[in-house]
Amino acid sequence: MNSSAYLYCFNGIVKREILRFLQQRTRLISVLVRPLLWLVVFAAGFRSALGVSIMEPYGTYITYQEYITPGLGGMIILFNCMQSSLSMVYDREMGSMKVLLMSPIPRTFLLFSKLVAGAILSTLQVLIFLFVTRIVGVEIEPWGFFTAIPAIFLISFFLSALGLMLANLITQLENFAGVMNFVIFPMFFLSSALYPLWKMQEASLILYWICQVNPFTHCVELLRFALYGQVNLPALGVVLLASIVSAIIALATFRGRR
Repeated sequence: MNSSAYLYCFNGIVKREILRFLQQRTRLISVLVRPLLWLVVFAAGFRSALGVSIMEPYGTYITYQEYITPGLGGMIILFNCMQSSLSMVYDREMGSMKVLLMSPIPRTFLLFSKLVAGAILSTLQVLIFLFVTRIVGVEIEPWGFFTAIPAIFLISFFLSALGLMLANLITQLENFAGVMNFVIFPMFFLSSALYPLWKMQEASLILYWICQVNPFTHCVELLRFALYGQVNLPALGVVLLASIVSAIIALATFRGRR
């Protein structure tokens, strides 16, 4: 089978995911409203506790709104990737996945294409969110959008692979939402998305180390540095390794529904 068949298959899967998202207009609105609401509310609530500005390890003073913006961008990716995994469970239950797997293209390539399509979709959503945050006073340099694209895509691919890996372990659609709540909220709150790690270390050393081993913390830090045109090498290494491991496990453990 030549490369044009693989390219045709890849384009078809990506277009299908994008068109399905565009047909769900309320989903796009909810994707933007939720983090913007958090951006306004948390910035007002935590400003008195953390101060007007925060000094980051890379020596830059930023407002609290600017600090939590990468974390909220990560939240968009996290929720979107888990919702995409939910749609995969739904497709498997309803039989749509069976039609896709009947293709002569190898199953691993089909699933890999779905992971890439989900990562592209999440990247577009985060870029829209970052652009809208300028309305509420978050200052992001124009070149920060371009340097953040590779980081956003890598984070999206990792979380998509993680969602697929969890979806492989869930046999019933009704159990998926409950399991996701035990994954999304601990990953989000036990990270540096809403507050600096040094503040967490002052409050509890145990929680600080939990945040350190949480891969979502490194996702947020990778995006935070990327928005300022810098590369956080430890965070990049962790996210890259987690992406490879999650993708291998997700592709190897997927089983079609008979």
